[in-house]
Amino acid sequence: MSNVPIKEGERIDDLQRNNLKIIQNSEKFCFGIDAVLLSDFADVKRGERMLDIGTGTGIIPILLTAKTEGEHFTGLEIQHESAEMAERSVLMNDLSDKVSIVEGDINNAKELFKNNSFDVITSNPPYMIGKHGIKNPDEPKAIARHEIKCNLDDIIREGSRLLKANGRFYMIHRPFRLVEIFETFTKYGLEPKRMRMVQPFVDKEPNMVLIEALKGGKSHINVETPLIVYDEPQKYTEEIYKIYGYKE
Repeated sequence: MSNVPIKEGERIDDLQRNNLKIIQNSEKFCFGIDAVLLSDFADVKRGERMLDIGTGTGIIPILLTAKTEGEHFTGLEIQHESAEMAERSVLMNDLSDKVSIVEGDINNAKELFKNNSFDVITSNPPYMIGKHGIKNPDEPKAIARHEIKCNLDDIIREGSRLLKANGRFYMIHRPFRLVEIFETFTKYGLEPKRMRMVQPFVDKEPNMVLIEALKGGKSHINVETPLIVYDEPQKYTEEIYKIYGYKE
């Protein structure tokens, strides 16, 4: 574990995996359970290269180094402050040989990466459409949550271009946009293959959905058993504790 500078307002959080840590700033944006669930749902096989679109503080690439046998992990982030923080987390965990953080816009991805250069793409994109309800659209939290810098079409279009044939795209999103998500995947040659709804409680409707799409795949989807987050208020289910890497 290398020493890196920690700035005012930042903290170091333990990721409960392989002694990994991450730098965060709660006044800007911290990763949530959606990023952790996506890192568990995504499958990066031995020797594969992956790209995380909109990586924020680098949580998904960093976690995937511990959870998978992938060869290399890249995080693309448009916000300078988040990208710089992610880079320091990579350095702190001595992962520079396995994880790269690239600062840039997904809409300029053709200038950053070659076509068909990744086996796996992940994205935990902004869920909300446009700028509805935003008081200050320049705030990092707003950019992470609302489609200000990019939209669903941008992410899936460029993700498909960057994926190799038979490459896999993993996404977590909101169920209310599921029709749009499926339409956009198929528009760019990505066929939804797996889907798992995430419910806060067993008797509550889903508030997140995990999706795997295959580039050039045939039409067939497996709908998996829903993932339940809480047994009771503030008490995770056994599966969630396992995903996080610790027991109750």
